Amino acid sequence: MDLLNILKALFALSIVLGMILGLAYVLRRYAPQLMARLQAQRGERRLKVIETLVLDPARRLVLVRLDDEERLILLGEGRELIEPRHKPAPKPTSKPVPKPAPDPVAKSAVKPASPPVSQDDDLF
Repeated sequence: MDLLNILKALFALSIVLGMILGLAYVLRRYAPQLMARLQAQRGERRLKVIETLVLDPARRLVLVRLDDEERLILLGEGRELIEPRHKPAPKPTSKPVPKPAPDPVAKSAVKPASPPVSQDDDLF
């Protein structure tokens, strides 16, 4: 290789590196605003991550809400385990729920069984 070919290669390399750095600058500068505009056009999102819990380096629990349902997902080690559907737990009320009063009619309807009478008892 002569000196002219080496200079051409270095010049081409500097042009390519300059283009990569320029593209990185443009993306850092303008991509967040572009992404925000694209997400704003989509409307309200249906899926929300409520909470995550790291169990160990390979597994984590994720609680997600889809519309009005919450789902618990175990992620890790190449497989997922999804808990069956359930509604979100209702918020506790300040008033305690009264217990129903016992029904007096139901108690009188049940009669205790009488003990069996043997024939030997009649002799005495």
